[in-house]
Amino acid sequence: MSITGNHYSGTMTHSGNPFGQVLVALITPMTADGEVDWPSVEKHMDRVISDGADGIVVTGTTGETSTLTDAEKLRLVEVGKDVAAGRAKIITGGGSNETAHAIELYKASEKAGADGIMIVTPYYNKPTQSGILTHFRLVADATDLPVILYDIPGRTGVPIKYETILRLAKHPNILAVKDAKGDFSEVSRVLNQTDLMYFSGDDANVLPHLSIGATGLIGVTANITSAPYRTIVDAVNRGDLATATAEHKRLEPLVRAAMTHVPGTVSAKYILHGLGRIGSPRVRLPLVGPEEWEAAAIEDELALVKDIPGADFSDFRPDRNAAAGGALPRVHGTTR
Repeated sequence: MSITGNHYSGTMTHSGNPFGQVLVALITPMTADGEVDWPSVEKHMDRVISDGADGIVVTGTTGETSTLTDAEKLRLVEVGKDVAAGRAKIITGGGSNETAHAIELYKASEKAGADGIMIVTPYYNKPTQSGILTHFRLVADATDLPVILYDIPGRTGVPIKYETILRLAKHPNILAVKDAKGDFSEVSRVLNQTDLMYFSGDDANVLPHLSIGATGLIGVTANITSAPYRTIVDAVNRGDLATATAEHKRLEPLVRAAMTHVPGTVSAKYILHGLGRIGSPRVRLPLVGPEEWEAAAIEDELALVKDIPGADFSDFRPDRNAAAGGALPRVHGTTR
């Protein structure tokens, strides 16, 4: 039988949610020379969990997965498990655009203690839907962990098409989709025809996603404060749209500051450093810190942020010089 064939009969019924609802797409704090700042990693993880996060996605897009080494990725899982101490789930993201490498990385992540895996569509290769289907199936076959599919065509070059998602939903380990595509009609179709859970992968669209039946979010802005997302999710759960909408509106300028001027990783680190929560805003090349006009735009948006729990900007001290440029680490991220 072909491995691209539909070799799972019938749609699986998955009980429960092993991920939680409020998930943080965690940054990876680094020193000024671009090495992982492990004390800051632990402090930041503890902060977002204490603020109300159910889970942390390490080594994802926001965590700069493409420039992390495999050893760093696995240590992030281990550190996350230690810091969480049962308070939150640790999900490993990233993966690889090489199927064999992705399989080995996720196997190792499972051994390191990950509670779940998030598999991104193979990037750069631009595989056909058959290739995407095979990649996801083989990786999901290689682990007993619950799987989130990460659909982000703006970064990978190819979407996971509706028909492919329906076929993947039949795999017993594939439980959810992180949607950064923003096609709400397609999300509704998949929710109607499968038991897959959906997580919003676009901070501005968290409430719209939840309103049509999504389970939760995997958010970048939640690095700054996860408390408002806890409020929104809990309000939606109890059918209180007014409270959810009010919190969504309060969050809007913070989301705009974090998500519109530079990559979310860059802005989140810039903001967190200005709040004194991480030691450096440094990112690894080819990412660089915000230019002067970008930093000014971020700061203008932050001036509009009012009454958001966990986001007090009254003592905000941005450092544009510290954020400038990008770092070349001593050991490069490798695909082997």
